[in-house]
Amino acid sequence: MNDPILSIRGLRKQYATGVEALKAVDLDIRRGEIFALLGPNGAGKTTMISIICGIVNATDGEVLIDGKNWQKYYREARRRIGLVPQELTLDVFEPLISTVSFSRELFGRPPDPARIEEILRELSLWDKRKTILKELSGGMKRRVMIAKALAHDPDILFLDEPTAGVDVELRRDMWNMVRRLRENGTTIILTTHYIEEAEEMADRVGVINKGELILVEEKTELMKKLGRKVLHLQLADPLNAVPAELSDWKLELSEDGGQLTYEFDAKADRTGVPSLLAAMRDAGIAFKDLDTHQSSLEDIFVGLIHHKRAAA
Repeated sequence: MNDPILSIRGLRKQYATGVEALKAVDLDIRRGEIFALLGPNGAGKTTMISIICGIVNATDGEVLIDGKNWQKYYREARRRIGLVPQELTLDVFEPLISTVSFSRELFGRPPDPARIEEILRELSLWDKRKTILKELSGGMKRRVMIAKALAHDPDILFLDEPTAGVDVELRRDMWNMVRRLRENGTTIILTTHYIEEAEEMADRVGVINKGELILVEEKTELMKKLGRKVLHLQLADPLNAVPAELSDWKLELSEDGGQLTYEFDAKADRTGVPSLLAAMRDAGIAFKDLDTHQSSLEDIFVGLIHHKRAAA
């Protein structure tokens, strides 16, 4: 396996108030992958990105870009990293092409009008190149932020909630653009709270909550778990407990005793559902309704966070 392009070691951030925004995060990002970092608001996603991009100082830990410490080799690290922040930060009175061109030269890259044109065309911005930024729509401004981040041709691109507040069509456009960037060799770290964004694009998924990285897993492995289905059985008469003769199915009984829940692998040759229903009939347990629910990445995400909270 190739060495990671980005390594995060023991990265921690504690503010003067005592709040620990990051708790000794360790993470390796593979060259050329799309890594989705999921977490609720306030989980530490933006803090981690801000530290890596040199905007916020870490309390402890280090970041390595191709094995080089990002503070010791600060200029090189910043040239190799692009950031599309959550907030729209633009000089609204500048023409679009001027602000994107300036971003390239800000990182020490020589002027390259052809490359700027290529980026603007890729983002459907070329026809708007002379437009003053304040006259653009919110979605177009978001595209300009991406163009600015790409202007100096970074190897690593951070997208911090890139599609927050944009319409579905623009979100799809951005997903397609991100895939093309990856095909051209760019490594992409995406933070999002849109579960479908991670499902659609990521090679790997990390889940962060309260500053702690609680899961890093291949997206395909997570998707295997999405083969799980849940069967809900609404009982005709409430039960006080799951009968012993149904113990093989590891059923969960709702607090009010009115519902049994059975989780099974929908892709398995034998799901166990027919035999469960037969056993219930034999035990004299009637149900008045049933439904099945396909688990999703969101279910896994919520379950992980709930489990961590319960364990705390």
